[in-house]
Amino acid sequence: MRIKKSTLFIARAGIIAALYVALTFLSAAMGLASGVIQLRLSEALCVLPVFTPAAIPGLAVGCLIANFATGAVVLDVIFGSLATLLGALGAWAMRRWKYLAPLPTILANMLIVPFVLKYAYSAGEAVPFMMLTVGIGEFFACGVLGTLLTVMLSKKPDLFD
Repeated sequence: MRIKKSTLFIARAGIIAALYVALTFLSAAMGLASGVIQLRLSEALCVLPVFTPAAIPGLAVGCLIANFATGAVVLDVIFGSLATLLGALGAWAMRRWKYLAPLPTILANMLIVPFVLKYAYSAGEAVPFMMLTVGIGEFFACGVLGTLLTVMLSKKPDLFD
């Protein structure tokens, strides 16, 4: 029995969204899901568009749900989710160079999230400082953990067929 491609796409997107939400809640339980210093474990999943385009809506919807469910303000729900969507689209565009796929997510979050923190949450730190702190968190979450995920998934090339 063959599964329709559209059904498989939606199922994969939903699973990825659920994983993003669950990992964000794990980060939130440790006090790391938001703020000037953050390390969202869910951002490691932002390399998944290299393996399946279903990850793009999965990550965007997962981030939207996670931000909403963790009590983020409307501007954060919108622009934080937009940063994740842009990162996912960038990762998909980098799929030929899969080990560079974390870069779009790191950059999108470094450039967008500090302004969200400044204007939505009235963070007192300077925007360049928050770019550094958010960038460091993204480097570890998406750069290090995401690259490890890429290495592991690359050993299973037929996983997303």
